[in-house]
Amino acid sequence: MAPVAGPALGVAPAAVGYFIAIAYAGSMLGSAAAGGWVARFGPIRVSQAGLCLCLCGLALAASAWPPLVLLGAFVIGVGYGPTTPASSVILVRAAPPSMFSLIFSVKQTGVPAGGVLAGALVPVLVLAVGWEWTALLIGVCCFALALAIAPVRARYDIGLNPAAPISLRAAFQPVGLVARSPRLREMAVTSFVYGGVQITLVTYLVTFLIDSFALTLVLAGIVMAVSQVASVAGRIVWGALADRALARRTMLGLLGLGMGVSALATLAARPDWPGWLLLTFASLFGATAVGWNGVFLAEVARIAPQGMVSQATGGCLFFTFLGVVVTPLVFNLVLALGGSYGLAYALLGMPGLIVGARLLLWREG
Repeated sequence: MAPVAGPALGVAPAAVGYFIAIAYAGSMLGSAAAGGWVARFGPIRVSQAGLCLCLCGLALAASAWPPLVLLGAFVIGVGYGPTTPASSVILVRAAPPSMFSLIFSVKQTGVPAGGVLAGALVPVLVLAVGWEWTALLIGVCCFALALAIAPVRARYDIGLNPAAPISLRAAFQPVGLVARSPRLREMAVTSFVYGGVQITLVTYLVTFLIDSFALTLVLAGIVMAVSQVASVAGRIVWGALADRALARRTMLGLLGLGMGVSALATLAARPDWPGWLLLTFASLFGATAVGWNGVFLAEVARIAPQGMVSQATGGCLFFTFLGVVVTPLVFNLVLALGGSYGLAYALLGMPGLIVGARLLLWREG
């Protein structure tokens, strides 16, 4: 929506980075608090509440009044934050340990699959009904899903603890859990960097394609959809490899190298790139920068203390979302200082190379 919504709000399309930063600031709070919420109310009820918050946030954003747009971003983020810790609780109960990476990766394909739908449908909807009504339609879909999953609540919202703490102070206990564990700290740093690379790809790719390759909005959306299709396939392939052939740590290291090299390739972006090269670049960038999450979440679930998967996942995601908050701001700063989209991608992809190399070269602590 950024190329249309930005000018309508009186800002540059690249200012979508501030919206994303505020949204993920809300996600930091939502993910940190998820452990207590899930323990008290159950993973399905927490997921329903998150979907309803997304509807509320999108409705606020659709007001087209900048203060409410920014408030809407925060509300969306609070709704989005608890969803992965909630789903991890369900998967740990159901998934055989030998298939953790694959099953977590299959679950995580929902994220890029949503990106595929966004890339293919949102530009068309924006052109047909405007970005405000498009935001509301997406919010209505969130609410419909909240209703649709109600029947399975009895199956999954079990073993609840009515006394589980849900105060603001208790919300940050998972962050302390991660800080005290060297292995969880390492995963938190990894996700901070990888999450930053991922969000820059997803947030700016359409605008980058329009700016650097002179594509139309619809064509740029199609290329975005291709990158997300590749990330769906990548998540499944990387998950299977991490279970059968490579250690999860090794797989995460290789993905860091892949996303770093892809980010550096943006320096060579030219309008005369042939279509096959542009699609290959988008596919490789999507498969690596958006394909790491399932392997990461499976590794967090493996090293989490017994009975604390939700808390460990929420604590690590706090740092993931912190990276997502900080990185778009740095990306925008590079652009404001006269840099190109290619330079911004390359600079922010370098940490991915460094973290990937460390995971490959250093033994697990």
